Amino acid sequence: MYGSGLWLMEVMRLRVQDLDFHSLCINIWNAKGGKHRRVTLASELLQALREQIAYVQRCFLADCQVPDYAGVHLPFALARKYPNAPLELGWHYLFPASKLSHDPADNALRRHHVDPSTLQKAVRQTARQ
Repeated sequence: MYGSGLWLMEVMRLRVQDLDFHSLCINIWNAKGGKHRRVTLASELLQALREQIAYVQRCFLADCQVPDYAGVHLPFALARKYPNAPLELGWHYLFPASKLSHDPADNALRRHHVDPSTLQKAVRQTARQ
């Protein structure tokens, strides 16, 4: 977060496809002021991020076995533009919630991103160490 200059909610909203390992950057969409930007990705984080993506993939494969699973929520009109995207790994959150929940907007069963307080607690604990 700090090395790349990411805000808390920017980290929460990161999707698997936002990471560019080849160029060592992270694509941030609709950041502060609704702008898009690219930030650097430290090479020291590559292995940990690959492990995180493997975790996301395990969650995704388990979710796909649930009959009512509607995929991930897509912003704006992307769900209409790309009807299969909610069930593609790249659109899933990089830091997913631990369990599925019903989306209040349409009552669909989805996996959202982890709660921001979880990340805040992890950062606080790391700072203490």
